[in-house]
Amino acid sequence: MHRIGSGLVNSYLLEESGEITIIDAGAPGYWNDLPNELAAMNRSLADVRALVLTHAHIDHVGFAERLRREKGVPVRVHELDAKMARGEAKPQNQKMLGIGPAALRFLAFALAKGMLRATPILEVATFGDGATLDVPGAPRVIHVPGHSEGSAALHLAARRMLFVGDALATLNVMSGKTGPQLAPFGSDLDRARESLRRIEAIDAQVVLPGHGPPWIGGVAEAVRLVREGAPR
Repeated sequence: MHRIGSGLVNSYLLEESGEITIIDAGAPGYWNDLPNELAAMNRSLADVRALVLTHAHIDHVGFAERLRREKGVPVRVHELDAKMARGEAKPQNQKMLGIGPAALRFLAFALAKGMLRATPILEVATFGDGATLDVPGAPRVIHVPGHSEGSAALHLAARRMLFVGDALATLNVMSGKTGPQLAPFGSDLDRARESLRRIEAIDAQVVLPGHGPPWIGGVAEAVRLVREGAPR
């Protein structure tokens, strides 16, 4: 497992038997960081077999279309976020949790990494809840709507890892608050909170969010802390 980015926006590189699955494409500017990160794994773009999106917001689709177009890597996303991934729909009813000086840092990051405009992914493959994906690592899909309609967590049972996308975060990029919490943006925050019940019993020690550092205290404890601090 490798991560692109310092934690503001995360893209993960998962290696299985010498092949790579990318979980989320982060910011468009991560395209320039991708070859070096792969090289640190003794891998190259030729070893990338799939890109799986936890959802289709701008800070997760990143370099996806470029990877698909230039390298022929298929992009997968939950069926309910496919239109957004293709640029046919926009995020709806976005709410924000907290804002502070950290927002200026995030804005500077977004400007530097090309995040002010999303590039539609012209062709995506879709998956549904409960699917085990035929990609390196074979993650199992858990649908966790709320942040977006098609938000998904990806469980690697053998590694006791759970990629949660923005179902929860360990950093609020707008306020700077750290620790397990609801992601700072979302279409339906009540539903996002309710969706946590779908992951809280999963046997995974490591939680890998879209924003913030990994959480190694287990899924159940992360969910407990989110609920404890979540505004109502």
